[in-house]
Amino acid sequence: MSRVKDAWPGYVVVGEITSPHGIDGSFRVLPMTDYPQRLLNRRTVTIDKLGMAVRVLTAREHGRLMVMRIAGTDSRELAEKLRGGKLMVAAAELPALPEDQFYWHQLVGLTVIEADSGRVLGEIGHIIRTGGGTDVFEVRRAAEKPLLIPALRSVVRQVDLVARKMEVELLPGLEE
Repeated sequence: MSRVKDAWPGYVVVGEITSPHGIDGSFRVLPMTDYPQRLLNRRTVTIDKLGMAVRVLTAREHGRLMVMRIAGTDSRELAEKLRGGKLMVAAAELPALPEDQFYWHQLVGLTVIEADSGRVLGEIGHIIRTGGGTDVFEVRRAAEKPLLIPALRSVVRQVDLVARKMEVELLPGLEE
């Protein structure tokens, strides 16, 4: 999940509309969450292209995608206009996670520090979902190309959301 900071403060992106599905206004959604099944039970979602929350009429799994239909969108043409739109939920509506687990939007913007040396490596600018089981933190650095750090427990030593920092142990060769 990523946070929509500028236009939609307090909201988190949980999916992206990829294309229409059929002729009744349904559309395909690429889930952008570790818990895509939660989209199946949503009564409402906020869609950035509509600028408001809308009622979900139907939602079902379709391979690795979801197919949704919302109130007010009853044709393929209307669904096409939503292509590229982001499905969002209020961050306050997200369920609490167990200790030592975090939502992506909580990690973006954290200062990344090398645990052993205390050296500031940069700031998490983006989290890359690889689809292979290990996501990657893209760490923005001043005047250097981004540093890619695997999101592994053996690499991430500590996350402190209050202090807005993440301590990591760099794997050999990561900075080369």
